[in-house]
Amino acid sequence: MARGVSKSILVVDDEENARIGLSKLLSQEGFEVEAVANGAEALEFLSRKRVNLVITDINMPQMNGMAFLRELNVQYPSVQVIMMTAYGGVESYLEAMNLGAFEYLNKPVRLDELKSVMKKLFPDQLMASY
Repeated sequence: MARGVSKSILVVDDEENARIGLSKLLSQEGFEVEAVANGAEALEFLSRKRVNLVITDINMPQMNGMAFLRELNVQYPSVQVIMMTAYGGVESYLEAMNLGAFEYLNKPVRLDELKSVMKKLFPDQLMASY
């Protein structure tokens, strides 16, 4: 487990088990992790606290991931974003990438794939083997 490196992540997903699972995994790797249930809650959270990375689902109530990504680009353009969805296709992939997402992952997220993306985003962060 990494020590001494403080990188903050916000997990945005309406599925409680997904929020808990990702939060636990990333916390064990030394990241500071917060979690909320939708894009509207995420924007409210970000008005109070900055993060390095947002990992967000696409299909959510109140404010979906694409609408959230658009607003995030306006308000917090330096925040990196990983989009994830269980119902994706080429169209949503292209939309997310054109809106500036760093990566697009299919759910359930494979741990080796997440690890690879995290190493690109945080090369100084040591990640334990999964």
